[in-house]
Amino acid sequence: MDCQRGLAIIVGMNTLSLAQTAPSTPPTASRTVGDLLREWRQRRRMSQLLLAAEADISTRHLSFVESGRAVPSREMVMHLAERLDVPLRARNALLIAAGYAPLFRERPLTDPQLAAAREAVELVLKGHEPYPALAIDRHWTILAANSALAPLVAGASAELLKPPVNALRLSLHPEGIAASIVNWHAWLEHVLARLQRQIDVSGDDTLSALRDELAGYPAPPGAQAIDPDPAINQIAVPLRLRTPLGLLSFFSTTTVFGTPVDVTLSELAIEAFFPADQQTAAALREFAESQRAQAAP
Repeated sequence: MDCQRGLAIIVGMNTLSLAQTAPSTPPTASRTVGDLLREWRQRRRMSQLLLAAEADISTRHLSFVESGRAVPSREMVMHLAERLDVPLRARNALLIAAGYAPLFRERPLTDPQLAAAREAVELVLKGHEPYPALAIDRHWTILAANSALAPLVAGASAELLKPPVNALRLSLHPEGIAASIVNWHAWLEHVLARLQRQIDVSGDDTLSALRDELAGYPAPPGAQAIDPDPAINQIAVPLRLRTPLGLLSFFSTTTVFGTPVDVTLSELAIEAFFPADQQTAAALREFAESQRAQAAP
């Protein structure tokens, strides 16, 4: 698939159009709040003594809450969730399990109340051009992307580019752009480590399944275990791609909303790719200029 075809597909992603789905239904309380709190405490590798000290409550009271001998108030559930840094979606689950209504709304990105946030995402994506950037949800589904992403996905099959598009699956699947990644082994290791950190923080089963799926992908033919040009590895793990524009090298940054109280916003992130060398920067600027020239009347 050439850049023009890739661009035609990416254009359909650049207005958060893939995010126009209804918010998920809150889970039913199939487990007790004590069980869930204990699980989060263990996930954070905290003892009852440490969490009780952090929350300024007695160890005895915390033990009673976890065992079900004491029913925590709504305020206590939120207090413990704050100390355990529980994600907003999981805080709602804790409240439901304790018999309370969920506190945090989950609006679709098309909701008028999220218009300012939606505009901010689109401004960041557009403003990052001529370099690639994409907005993703908690499961790495691409919600929006700018036009500079097109050269990066030029080798992917049309099937993998049908929405919903998972960014990590697209990068590592044999029918995605895996064969174009020069440092596939290093990139896979980086992706799996990052996914594991997300799983540790969120406890998300879907991310666990995605990690296992990605770990099972075969290495593309000719993939080199060691990057032949390791200079950039001294500062970051790069993404090095063979593309119609030549060999491109990137490092990435992640941007999230600072103080969200909406579940959707708390789980939205922008992945922005920056050129790791002058060759990449020049190639992307030239590509952007050619696209502007073609679009001019």
